[in-house]
Amino acid sequence: MNTQIHFISNITWWGWILIILAIVAIRDVFFQKKHTISHNFPIIGHLRYLMESIGPEMRQYFVANNREELPFNRIERGWIYASAKKENNYEGFGTDRDIYQHQHIFINNAMIPYKLPENHPNTIDHSFLPCAKVMGEFHKRKRPFRPASVINVSAMSFGSLSAKAVESLNKGVKIAGAYHNTGEGGLSPHHSHGGDVIFHFGTAYFGVRSATGGFSMEKLVNLVEKNPFIRAIEVKLSQGAKPGKGGVLPGAKISQEIAEIRGVEIGKDVLSPPNHTAFSTIPEMVDFIEKIADATGLPVGIKAAIGKLDQWEELADIMASTGKGPDFITVDGGEGGTGAAPPSFADHVSLPWVYGFSDLYRLFKDKGLSEQIVFIGSGRLGFPAKAAMAFAMGADCINVAREAMMSIGCIQSQICHTNRCPTGIATQSKWLQNGIDPTLKSERLAQYFKTFRKEFIEITHAAGYEHPCQFKMSDIQMNVDDHYLSKELDATYMYHKTPVPFKGMQDLKDCLYLGNYPN
Repeated sequence: MNTQIHFISNITWWGWILIILAIVAIRDVFFQKKHTISHNFPIIGHLRYLMESIGPEMRQYFVANNREELPFNRIERGWIYASAKKENNYEGFGTDRDIYQHQHIFINNAMIPYKLPENHPNTIDHSFLPCAKVMGEFHKRKRPFRPASVINVSAMSFGSLSAKAVESLNKGVKIAGAYHNTGEGGLSPHHSHGGDVIFHFGTAYFGVRSATGGFSMEKLVNLVEKNPFIRAIEVKLSQGAKPGKGGVLPGAKISQEIAEIRGVEIGKDVLSPPNHTAFSTIPEMVDFIEKIADATGLPVGIKAAIGKLDQWEELADIMASTGKGPDFITVDGGEGGTGAAPPSFADHVSLPWVYGFSDLYRLFKDKGLSEQIVFIGSGRLGFPAKAAMAFAMGADCINVAREAMMSIGCIQSQICHTNRCPTGIATQSKWLQNGIDPTLKSERLAQYFKTFRKEFIEITHAAGYEHPCQFKMSDIQMNVDDHYLSKELDATYMYHKTPVPFKGMQDLKDCLYLGNYPN
């Protein structure tokens, strides 16, 4: 016995390493059958899987150039990080972007920029930029809503994001004067830190779910009455990541808190079907929207990724003939977003934002409906120049998801769906969440929004306008083919944006702070 103990105690570190490697090799060759590489090349084969697992990080930091990565390149991420931290976000020695690249946009500046008059709201607050339209104004809802910011937080649910991330976003929008879309996971206590909220629900009706899994109007009305910071309701038809596809919330992810918020059972898988059960046709959807608006008094909108237009045309015809329908439409880009999806969906199903939005806006404009609707763009638009393009095409507000996540620390590791997010943003791990300081991160989100609005206003003034709602499609040019030709947006997408009624920033400021919504 003493001899054995003496032998073990005299084994060096190298000896232990060799023993462990021998055990791994025996396991690889004789016991595991899942990985051929590891079987044929024991021990060394594991390096292949290791290198594959860290490949995205290696390319991100050492291989890809500043403009090469997707979905957001290093320059874009750097601009968001610097803006959120109130650091220098300028670049020197000229652009390193290929300005002849397909779909590169150019903003046509005026010979003489717009000059702010004395006592203009933007001389007091350089980032003051409310929406020029009012949600619910046309349909005369009881509680119309003018967003106080043209950039806002898009639909990302608690459960997909961590508690501290949601808290940071909500506190941030309060500081920035923006709104926070709940996503389809229901209204949580983490959404209740003072920011305006748009309550969003999808086919599983989380938060307003009946005992049988359908929609409960009673629960929605109670939710709105108890939480006056809910300013509008959004019904999700589809999302850019996976339009027309449902999903499963695994029971393992359903904690006591999530179960109470979403109205589901702990530990039991929950299906989100592709279709709504509250309606199955366009007329039924319009009736559903009107019932919600009547019961809550709030503006009601819909969110969708765009593909076929026949049912959208049916919706437009109903709206034109009845005067009923959604108060706002959120157009999601088919590029995908925070929601995980099969590559076949994320890569191929539904149109990218510029194509989808232009098709939809042109349809509603041709029906004489574009002035009645607040159009919201969502799909990698969280940069001032892209926002200028979106507004020139007819958008009235921008929703940002991934850009908002980056402002509070996201590093684009692209493992949101694994529950292993290293920044604690897209995970339910308590340990990983501990790295988030909501007080600090909320300030960073607010600063990103303020910097975004300030630069957006400066671009607007450079084009000769006071508010971005005044952008025309002829103000933006885009490279449209391989011969380095550029066209103005109206020639590219074959329509002219409807002018947005606008009396001036002072009028918007008076409406916001005095509660005056035009009838």
